[in-house]
Amino acid sequence: MEVTFWGVRGSIPAPGPETNRYGGNTSCVSVKALSGEVLILDMGTGVLNLGRSLMHGELGKGTGVANVLLSHAHWDHIQGFPFFPPVFVPGNKFRIYGQARSSSMLEGILEGQMNPHFSPIYTLKNLGAVIETLAVHTNQTFEIGGVKIRGVPNPHGFTTALAFRLEEGGKSLVFAPDAGYPESGPTDEALELYRDADVLIHDCTYSPEDRAERLSRGFSSYVEAADAAARAKVKHLVMFHYDQDYSDAMVDTLVARCRQELDRRGAKGCQLTGAHEGLVLTP
Repeated sequence: MEVTFWGVRGSIPAPGPETNRYGGNTSCVSVKALSGEVLILDMGTGVLNLGRSLMHGELGKGTGVANVLLSHAHWDHIQGFPFFPPVFVPGNKFRIYGQARSSSMLEGILEGQMNPHFSPIYTLKNLGAVIETLAVHTNQTFEIGGVKIRGVPNPHGFTTALAFRLEEGGKSLVFAPDAGYPESGPTDEALELYRDADVLIHDCTYSPEDRAERLSRGFSSYVEAADAAARAKVKHLVMFHYDQDYSDAMVDTLVARCRQELDRRGAKGCQLTGAHEGLVLTP
């Protein structure tokens, strides 16, 4: 698997000189499988640049297929979708996997942001590509292009957000954005999903001080991320989904503090990376 980061912010885009190094786009990560299949993890504003890069291949010719794993449908995770260039190309096919009681309910959620009050496109039906929505249920296992996938919901304020585990060729990647654990930390189910992962991309929205003042928003600080990585014996923790108000210098500080937190928890062997736009990893 080849993993590329296209958007690493949470809540709203944060462009500007103070966020240039880590980037200001919202949540989007792409995974290229050994088969060449493209999997898109969330479709925040980072998906626009991903889409432009994909237009040079089959998706630019109307013969492409891509799959989206949607953690949840808060706007910072779907707001790039109506502007994603390949969805306007007739002949392309997209499958969007997300958490809902039914596939039709998931389609309805995505249609919500296409309402004419919010969008000039009006409806998914006005896009050129064929869009299929597929509901993912807790601990459901499925396969895309040789990649084995499983999803488990994490608490996120008054709702939940799916964490996905992707496995291929003996390597594992876990994507866990927007996780607002209780004081006891991740559930046993979530820890099992993270267990021994080669790479864990984990919500690190806040400093612990800011998180303490905003618990109802349902996000993690680097402390919760380090705790989850240490308890699950993760090999590489990637910090992700930074608060839009944090400058590059502030994120640098969070990364340094997270390193100390991992070491304090006995995870000195766990590699640590602060995700930035353009980062490419191979688990």
